[in-house]
Amino acid sequence: MNKKILIVTEYFYPEEFKINDIAQQWKNKGYDVDVLTSVPTYPEGKIYKDYNNKFYQKDNYNGINIYRVKAVTGYKESLFKKLLKYFSFMFFGSLVALFIGKKYDYIFGLNMAALTGMVPAVLIKKLYKKRLTFWTQDIWPDSVYAYGFKKTKTLSFFLDKFVKFMYHNITSIAISGKGFEEKLRPYIKNDLEFHYLPNWADDLDMSLDAFEFSKEKKVHFTFAGNIGKVQNLENIINAFTQLPEVCKNKSQLNIIGDGSNIDELKIISNDSKNIVFHGKKPREDMAMYYQGSDFLIVSLVDKPIFKVTVPAKTQTYIAAKKPILAVINGDTAKLIRENNLGFYAHPNNIQEIKEAFIKCIYLTKDEIDKLTKNCEYLSENTFNKEKIINSLEALL
Repeated sequence: MNKKILIVTEYFYPEEFKINDIAQQWKNKGYDVDVLTSVPTYPEGKIYKDYNNKFYQKDNYNGINIYRVKAVTGYKESLFKKLLKYFSFMFFGSLVALFIGKKYDYIFGLNMAALTGMVPAVLIKKLYKKRLTFWTQDIWPDSVYAYGFKKTKTLSFFLDKFVKFMYHNITSIAISGKGFEEKLRPYIKNDLEFHYLPNWADDLDMSLDAFEFSKEKKVHFTFAGNIGKVQNLENIINAFTQLPEVCKNKSQLNIIGDGSNIDELKIISNDSKNIVFHGKKPREDMAMYYQGSDFLIVSLVDKPIFKVTVPAKTQTYIAAKKPILAVINGDTAKLIRENNLGFYAHPNNIQEIKEAFIKCIYLTKDEIDKLTKNCEYLSENTFNKEKIINSLEALL
């Protein structure tokens, strides 16, 4: 009889996350794989077409059974609704977990956002004594404070208790950033070993023709992904608009994606002809935008939590074999510097960001070739999808 795996995650197909690849690969290996998740809403905060927002429903994706619970919508513009979304999945997901949890051999929790989303997985571990693995992509309690909640004694007391309870009830843990270990060590059992398993790159169809961002020859800088406050695009745009006129004429800043901060960024850009907002594009088409770019931008605001966070897009940029402009601190900046993948600028230093833009604009072809070769090596050896998924399976 096949071993049964339950994946607990707030996000799953048709939402575009790496957990889809994990579930499919484990299914192909002969496991019976089920998923406990929400009705799909990311990133717009709206229910996807062809889905009903019921309290409970079941569907199927390539032979994988999916148990879905009701999702809170409208969280894109409302902090209250965002919090309600997290607690809603914790509550409804836990109810479903009570009924289905006993039949599984292994539980796998993808902790991408709020740690509350892993409560259904811990509940199964506690009640039915199942093995539970977390793949941690976000750090509580640090991320709670990073998103604006004031660190009071009362909040810290309850958060610390909650986080310790959660991490004391897992069998094994994988972390997507090396710096996570230091942050999480106080909350786990002494005998639990950390396993560094980073995100891999999105699958890219590099056979697609490069997108033509402009008719005239320019150096194209591209940011792609969610556009929120923490992405620090305000400073990037401010630095770009302050470039010397000769550099502005040689370059273009392309912003691909959507998010809560996009309207404000359009105001800041002041209708600059060298800053172009392209909107959200299908994931399967992104390779042509990367192909048409000269440098890819990864950025986050300067907060302690983000020093140990390596945004998943970093690996995708590396797989695209394009030099990277990193406007970010911590592990991501270290990755770029130590592997010579591009340039780094402090996220709060407008002058430094300007200087990084200028260095990129005047880089020679031979210098660019060296950076792309380094990207290729790292993608094949460190951020290899098959190796990482196999390692996650071994932890189960």
